[in-house]
Amino acid sequence: MSALPTHVIRLADLAGRKDTAFVLTPEAEERAAIAEDLGIIGVKKLRFEGSLEPLGQFDWVLSGKIGATVVQECVVTLEPVSTRIDEEVRRTYLRDFIEPEGDEVEMPEDDSAEELPNTLDIAAVMIESLALALPQFPRKDGAELGEAVYSKPGTAPMRDEDARPFAGLASLKESLEKKDKDGQ
Repeated sequence: MSALPTHVIRLADLAGRKDTAFVLTPEAEERAAIAEDLGIIGVKKLRFEGSLEPLGQFDWVLSGKIGATVVQECVVTLEPVSTRIDEEVRRTYLRDFIEPEGDEVEMPEDDSAEELPNTLDIAAVMIESLALALPQFPRKDGAELGEAVYSKPGTAPMRDEDARPFAGLASLKESLEKKDKDGQ
């Protein structure tokens, strides 16, 4: 088993006035390790490119694009499903970042902001971004989830139609209309 890829940059070593470009294209062994880490069948292609841009005197913005082709299990058939992912990635690293505390906090204006680290593993950002972009419920074309019906022996099973909020009212209405027709 190969290890996950790393691409560590010490931010203090970067030129503070110009952008620093990066391109990561993990090899097959690294993509296999990423797939295992993410709990998916495979990562066929993966590319992460972008730049680290200075923001003021101490802060940095990572902006880039992740492109990948991943293979996951279909949630219905468990057959392999390939998905193409193209996502923009943005992270803002702030020296004076304050972590919100408490049970209830307001959503910050910039939800990409994080504390400025001493070193930044761009490969870890790539893997995290890929994990966030994965379809939660991949489904093979044409795969449909059937209806599951369970009941105790000797009783009529409750179906999805019976669980609808107005199903009982519809049957009551039908029985009342039938009584009116019958003249009762």
